[in-house]
Amino acid sequence: MKNLRRKTLAAASAATLGVGLALTGGLAPAAAAGPDTSYLVLAPQGANTSKAAARVAAAKGTVVATYDQIGVLVVRSTNPDFATQVAGAGVESVASTAGLGTALDEGETVEVSAADVAGATGDPTKEPLYGQQWDMNMIHVPQAHAVTTGSANVVVGVLDSGISSTHPDLATQIAKDKSTSCIGGVTDTTESAWNPTTSDHGTHVAGTIAAAVNGVGVTGIAPGVKVAAVKVVNDGGYIFPEAAVCGFLWAADHGMQLTNNSYYIDPWELNCKNDPRQRPVWQAVQRAIRYSQSKGVLNVASAGNSNYDLAHKITDTGSPNNGTPENREDLTNACLDLPAEAPGVVTVGAVGPTGEKSYYSSYGQGVIDVTAPGGDSRIRTQGASPTSADQILSTTFNTTTRTNGWGYKQGTSMSGPHATGVAALALSAHPGMTPGELASFLERTSVAQSCPAGVFNLVPLHPNGAHFYDATCSGGARNGFYGAGLVDAYNVVK
Repeated sequence: MKNLRRKTLAAASAATLGVGLALTGGLAPAAAAGPDTSYLVLAPQGANTSKAAARVAAAKGTVVATYDQIGVLVVRSTNPDFATQVAGAGVESVASTAGLGTALDEGETVEVSAADVAGATGDPTKEPLYGQQWDMNMIHVPQAHAVTTGSANVVVGVLDSGISSTHPDLATQIAKDKSTSCIGGVTDTTESAWNPTTSDHGTHVAGTIAAAVNGVGVTGIAPGVKVAAVKVVNDGGYIFPEAAVCGFLWAADHGMQLTNNSYYIDPWELNCKNDPRQRPVWQAVQRAIRYSQSKGVLNVASAGNSNYDLAHKITDTGSPNNGTPENREDLTNACLDLPAEAPGVVTVGAVGPTGEKSYYSSYGQGVIDVTAPGGDSRIRTQGASPTSADQILSTTFNTTTRTNGWGYKQGTSMSGPHATGVAALALSAHPGMTPGELASFLERTSVAQSCPAGVFNLVPLHPNGAHFYDATCSGGARNGFYGAGLVDAYNVVK
């Protein structure tokens, strides 16, 4: 059985968030000030937050965001006894989110040089770099585009690190009036706030979904739809639970029909809802996802890059990813990869250029719903060395030079937006589907992939070891590696 493994970013400690805020007066006795800390305070399900807000004030906290739709408050306080003092009537649960920021699995970007861009020959789509987008042919994007490139009435929320609004392949594709930053759980709609600062991850994801057909660079799967930047990754490279909650609610309340979520919440890849520290996070995120679904949003999430069998959780020795890993033994299915394993979310695994499971992709019978191209740079050398062209080519933003470009990344972060783009085409061709109907349609139109026999490992020469990426598939036409199968753009529009 695999333990959880993943790459982490060299990012600052996430023990505290932001800067100090003014405190409200209250009834609690004076106490020595502690670090300025963020909390999620949950009112009972179905209740408003007025009683909870009163208790927050009494415990010397400041409400920085109110989400009455789901009974959740985002609170800041320097009171070291805040969590104890806020408890009582009107408060179901409370949790500090200090230390609960998870590092975005950024992955390396391999940029395409200006000379290579200038020398690209293009093809019938009129996009010069399309010849390097093997992923588009794999899921029959050209055939789909002969029917539709998508409807501008469909807006996809990209919950990620922001989208470059000046990128020539994306400038016309962004719904600026629906874009925001959710850092700290508080919305900021200024354009600079939702643009990327330290990461090009969201820009790459957005290009796969909707890069324009304009004679420049690459094409997206659904270039006729719009994307909205919903920035949930802070400048240190972390996603905190309050930002994700804010993102789901923002998308729900601003007319988005789809969200793409190429991240997980909590530095422990598995959020255990029977853990007192983690349970309030689970409750808040689950309320936010349910609310978004009730407002007509289908949420798509990446399965993760740990080559972990999510259907058989036993140990976690690779978490948290924001500090020194700890051992957690005897885990159960009460511990979930969020948001990928939340009910109603479409969970996406990754395949490489041969259509086989990418060596890194997590899997699990009954967990993976569909699969999509995510790249596999090691497949041609059995893991010995990487091949950039077998990764996914999309739009990039160099955060050092502050310049736009194109480049390669790989991961389930890249397979997720392929499934999201196909879902956007499906909704364009068949408007009016509910989230459940759209999820079912995406699965029914996918192309079934069979389980490989025995132990699967196409990268025995990988530097991590000959058996590090061993995996075993279970199931039949629907199985743990591929779910219902490989998404197909043409099948959803024909």
